This record gives sequence, C-alpha cells and structure tokens, in this order.
Amino acid sequence: MTTLIRHPYLDHPGPIPFAHRGGTADGLENTAAQFRRAVEAGYRYIETDVHVTRDGRLVAFHDATLDRVTDGAGRIADLPWADVRQARVAGREPVPLFEELLETFPEVRWNVDLKAESTLRPFLDLLARANAWDRICVGSFSEARVVRAQRLAGPRLATSYGTRGVLGLRLRSWGLPVAPRRSAVAAQVPETQSGVPVVDARFVRAAHAHGLQVHVWTVNESDRMHRLLDLGVDGIMTDHIDTLREVMQERGVWA
Repeated sequence: MTTLIRHPYLDHPGPIPFAHRGGTADGLENTAAQFRRAVEAGYRYIETDVHVTRDGRLVAFHDATLDRVTDGAGRIADLPWADVRQARVAGREPVPLFEELLETFPEVRWNVDLKAESTLRPFLDLLARANAWDRICVGSFSEARVVRAQRLAGPRLATSYGTRGVLGLRLRSWGLPVAPRRSAVAAQVPETQSGVPVVDARFVRAAHAHGLQVHVWTVNESDRMHRLLDLGVDGIMTDHIDTLREVMQERGVWA
C-alpha cells in the first residue's frame, strides 16, 4: 500500500473502511440514524451523495427522486426543502441536510458524490463556510464535474477520478502511454465493470506509482474484501459495515 499522503483527507493508518451511504443493509441509507450507527461501530469515513433542493438546500440522498426509499415523491430538484424534510426514509427517518451532518459528526470524513451540476457551487460554498476541506473527498461519474470542482476549489479539495480518469489509469496499467490527471488523490472504482475486471495487481501498482490511492466499491462479501486487501487496495466501501469491520479486525488493520 502506498504511503504517499497528498491530502489530509487520506491521513489514516492503514486501509480505509468506508460506510457506503452509512451502510445500506438496514434499509436506512443516507440517514442521520444510519450514519450514527456507523460511527458507533467505529467508522470515521462515510460515503454519501448530495442533491440540491429547489431553494438551494443540500441534502444527503442518492436518488434524484424521493420515490424509491421514502414515503414521499417527486424530484428533489423540483421540491423546496420544506417538502423534502417531510419525507421519511423507510417511513421512519428524515432526509438530512448535509450541513447538519458536518456539524453532528465533526470527526467524520465524507466521501461525497455530487449527483447533479447544480450541487457544485452550493457545496463548495458550504465547505468554505464550514472550513471543512480536510474532511471531504469529492467524486462523481462525471469527470467534467470533478474537474470543475477541483478548478474552483484548488488543492484544498480532495477529489477522486471520474470515469475517464479511471479508464486512463486502466490503460496505463496495461502499459499504454496515457498520462493520468495529477490533481486527483484517489481512484475510486468498482471491482469489475460490465464483467471486465478493473482492480487487479497491475491497476493497484499503476495507481500507487502515480501517488493515487485505490478505493473499491461496493464490496459486501468477506472473501472479496480479503482478496482486495491482499492486492493492497487503500480503502473499501461497503453496505455491510459489520462484515468489513470483522475482516479488518481479523487482519489487524482496523484502526
């Protein structure tokens, strides 16, 4: 595993355990209750997603609409916060404001997927007000959105690769002369994509050679966790937070 730390966000002893959406196995993804459960289990890195309401409030929520996981309905971007706050995840827990999460869990570092272009400036404004740069890593499937975030915020913001950056790194790992984007601090990738392996020893070596950590999502089985840790990955995101903790404790790398 690389020892090169290029941003305070990555300053962690050993592989980083990430609670994906706080851990979705309980059906309460992206809720303060689930984040609190992860923190009480010992997690200090949590992955979440951000959307913005019609009136500019940033909420931790994965989908563009409320329909799948709450008793509410409608596109978040079309609804005011006064309506979104009435929805209950699994009929029980409210949708949290991201600003409140920063305050409620001051020791947590957040891996944030900006789900829409409209989230970018309100999100960066919030980080500036809260001086939370060291606690955030931004990722997105949209390479352009990640690059814009980096350009607006500068080196104080940690970012991971988007899809183009990951592809370039994968090609680099096969020996092709592709120059990786230098401003990212991590490649956050699935273990496989459309049946094609992404994370193997060559990929990890190529990432580490360029000062990048490798974080893999979303891994829920203990045998896969062991295999990835054997490869030297720097972080694992999981829905099953108890399983990952047990694996890392067994290996003596649970910090």
